[in-house]
Amino acid sequence: MTIHATIAGVPRIGPDRELKKALEGYWKDNSTGRHLASTATLLTNNYTDAALSAGLDSVAFSGRSFYDATLDTSALLGVLPERVQDIADHDNDGLPAFIDRYFATARGTSELPASAMTKWFDTNYHYIVPELSASTTFSLEDSAFLQDIADQVNRAGTAVRPVLVGPLTYLSLARTTDGSSALDHLDELFATYARLLPRIADRGVEWLQLDEPTLVTEIDPDVLEKVRTGYKKLAAASNLKLLVQTYFGDGDQAIKALSGTGVQAFGVDVVYGGAELPSWNGEELLLVGVVDGRNVWRTDLDAALETLRGLAERGPVAVSTSCSLLHVPYNLDRETRLRAEHPDVVEWLAFGTEKIQEVAVLSRALRGEATDADEQALEASRKAIAARAESPLTHNAEVRKRAEAITEADRHRDPVAQRREAQLSALDLPPLPTTTIGSFPQTQEIRAARAKFRKGDIDAAAYDQAMKDEVADVIRRQEQLGLDVLVHGEPERNDMVQYFSEQLEGYLSTEFAWVQSYGSRCVRPPIIFGDVHRPEAMTVSWYQVAQDLTDKPVKGMLTGPVTMLAWSFVRDDQPLGTTADQVALALQDEIDDLVAAGAQIIQVDEPAIRELLPLRKEDQPEYLEWAVGSFRLATASAPNEVQVHTHMCYSEFNELIDTVSNLDADVTSIEAARNGMQVLEALKDAGYELGVGPGVWDIHSPRVPAQSEVDDLLSAALDSVDPRLLWVNPDCGLKTRGWDETTASLEVLVSAAHKARVRA
Repeated sequence: MTIHATIAGVPRIGPDRELKKALEGYWKDNSTGRHLASTATLLTNNYTDAALSAGLDSVAFSGRSFYDATLDTSALLGVLPERVQDIADHDNDGLPAFIDRYFATARGTSELPASAMTKWFDTNYHYIVPELSASTTFSLEDSAFLQDIADQVNRAGTAVRPVLVGPLTYLSLARTTDGSSALDHLDELFATYARLLPRIADRGVEWLQLDEPTLVTEIDPDVLEKVRTGYKKLAAASNLKLLVQTYFGDGDQAIKALSGTGVQAFGVDVVYGGAELPSWNGEELLLVGVVDGRNVWRTDLDAALETLRGLAERGPVAVSTSCSLLHVPYNLDRETRLRAEHPDVVEWLAFGTEKIQEVAVLSRALRGEATDADEQALEASRKAIAARAESPLTHNAEVRKRAEAITEADRHRDPVAQRREAQLSALDLPPLPTTTIGSFPQTQEIRAARAKFRKGDIDAAAYDQAMKDEVADVIRRQEQLGLDVLVHGEPERNDMVQYFSEQLEGYLSTEFAWVQSYGSRCVRPPIIFGDVHRPEAMTVSWYQVAQDLTDKPVKGMLTGPVTMLAWSFVRDDQPLGTTADQVALALQDEIDDLVAAGAQIIQVDEPAIRELLPLRKEDQPEYLEWAVGSFRLATASAPNEVQVHTHMCYSEFNELIDTVSNLDADVTSIEAARNGMQVLEALKDAGYELGVGPGVWDIHSPRVPAQSEVDDLLSAALDSVDPRLLWVNPDCGLKTRGWDETTASLEVLVSAAHKARVRA
């Protein structure tokens, strides 16, 4: 079978978040395993059928994934953590035997901590980090995966293309528990894959895809040579045709390293990596990712076709997406409100279904088989691209004038020593102050009130009163717990980015554009289509409601400019730094209003600042300059006595300690519990001199931490951080947790802080 039109990967959560609901049902009651299994099967079948019906001739298939593809790989290889191995296999119809060990790894149990979770390269998708050691051995637990493949082949034939995380990428993403190098297992892992490939071939497939995005990053030449040797062995291990898929950057390194190994096709991302592929000589099939799998803008089909034709002069090419469609919503047709309110902008957009159609149109046009409908699609693309470029909706003269007037001085506060002295006097906090990150449980009552308001069953006044009652309850609970710095709990906020996007000009919000962030966690990223500005104050009234209820300081809570971009579908017609500064100016206005309202502490969250870091080191300085600059622009107007906090989570921050310092926030709270406080050693080595709150409670695991566990984490923090700079807080916000576990966990946290103060 020759591939002409395909996509690099598929979403799995379902257009209506069907898998999310089935997962959460299973976690509450594991007798619902049959429903979870059938839901995953139905979603997989429906997507394969729809892709083939749209004109694709090969569809990527990762098996039924119940949480994350990297975790799937750990289960497949028999290397789930040792601590979960005593959990008995679960005998639920249709689910893998290891399913409860799998979920214990991802989420933890009441007794066992979860594995670390962090961002998938430079995206907002999270993966479960493999845990290995020098003594790790791989032992295939492949029966569920092989059965999934067989079932799909029975339905769709050789159009099914199984997908595995490639050996290099899997090990590059792993961590070891004993200080050894995960890459020491490279030869062994290739050998394990070589045993697996014939079993896959026996299920009747023709192509196998191995995802190797690590190959777009800098790789040591010795490691590359091992990878080349490994792929030679894989190519010889079975009659499968091997496709090595790269994305998020330039795929030429992969082609150069693996050409001549027996790999028969390469997938490359020409949206984010460029179409210059000097190492490709046309011998292997090239799957050209010309349709953007990470953003929602319509493809310029004429430009894409020109790229494809240029490459086709050198050898065989197929049309594909730049990466998996996991990162974009399912279908634009459902956004009827958006179409009614912003019909012009909708014409500029393409979600997953539309991107599949673009791939099919381009493939037929490239082969000279375009239909009348394809010609109409090409013409519609031309009109949409031209209309967007000329539209006044994307430009605001006042915003641009203000941004152009920014000077370097506008990005700086007074030195930290002056600020610290002013803040010590103004705040009068105890040593090791306790606080939370911002959100508190989004209860069923909050969700019900929001739904009633959205449907018109209650008016704005009734909704506001319901949320004020929730704020009062949160303040009361925090005071009873003995927390030192309080938050209003954010009951009125649906999502930390979406909430602000709905109040900023230049943004659009959707109704059904869900994408998976991790596990059952889904988000609806807003869309930045034009110049961003703030028509009026966004958070001041909620801050005032909370502060009026207590004598303790309440934090003003904002989302930082980089995160506002990273967790949105951002415009691609101007530099990211330009858009970041526009958002920063809007936040600066909000901070000024919070200060005028009496706020003494303002938190500007930037959990995504590591996320957008370019994968290649040569591209990182430019990014860091505008990313840090936009945060400092947003916060620079805060007076010395106002303490600026920021928050970061679920990314690898150890190599970015200088960046954390350069943000110049007075206090940085950072996810650390899942990683055993690893970030603190980097802080200590860097001579970090600002306030820091390393998380002592992993809120993404549904368990109350033991007192000894939090005591030990806080003790480790005191070994690395000056106690005068140390704060005590959870890893992240608490919106996904219930009140019982939240209360119990915060009691443990406060108790640990009180004991640690004696030591400090």
